[in-house]
Amino acid sequence: MPLEIRQFPCLSDNYGFLVRDADTGMVATVDTPDADAILRELEASGWGRLDLILNTHWHPDHAGGNARLKAETGCEIAGPAEVERIAPLDRRVAGGETVTLGATAFQVMASGGHTLEHVAYWSEADAVAFVGDTIFAMGCGRLFEGTAEQMWGSLQALAALPPRTRLYCAHEYTAANARFALSIDPDPGVKARAQAVFDARERGEPTVPTTVDLERATNPFLRAPSLVEAASQAEAFAKVRAAKDAFRG
Repeated sequence: MPLEIRQFPCLSDNYGFLVRDADTGMVATVDTPDADAILRELEASGWGRLDLILNTHWHPDHAGGNARLKAETGCEIAGPAEVERIAPLDRRVAGGETVTLGATAFQVMASGGHTLEHVAYWSEADAVAFVGDTIFAMGCGRLFEGTAEQMWGSLQALAALPPRTRLYCAHEYTAANARFALSIDPDPGVKARAQAVFDARERGEPTVPTTVDLERATNPFLRAPSLVEAASQAEAFAKVRAAKDAFRG
């Protein structure tokens, strides 16, 4: 049975995600940016339970609501060990493991770079991946802890997922990412996508989720080796990441 997903805004630019396994009715939240917003959405959903928190990394806008939601619902909390910097975990997870929500199996993918132990959760059967702050629509996360080589490897692993896979990234950064992409990439497809993004945001519409094939075609960080000269693909990525860090467009 398909996974049901409810996406909703949190904080200034985060998205929250409630997911429900249709076979069993079990419910998870991917990250906990705002406990109040998640509890409101849970009530609005009528799903009546929260069984699991799936943390992607330790930053407070992703794990800051863990304690409140645990206290309110008794849910289990799973995430990379780094989350224990700010909140307890019931289960530590790392790349190569599987986490289940009822009949839904999420493969845990190591996706470090933004933080060292960042993970993503991929349901192959549902063709969805919750990617936290590793990849964004037309963008990627800053390198707060990891290296360019680590992040490039993480991006390549996500880009290798089946093309139709929907990528649920955690922030609405796409308009800013599109402006940067236009400054570095003359590809007509990038220009067309950027305009579609600007139009969607003007209408107040989200640009998340995106898809693997769309990111392969228009994300400047995945396209970095074709955009700048460098000794390696990882070095090309590092140059594009540095350009984005300095971009003020």
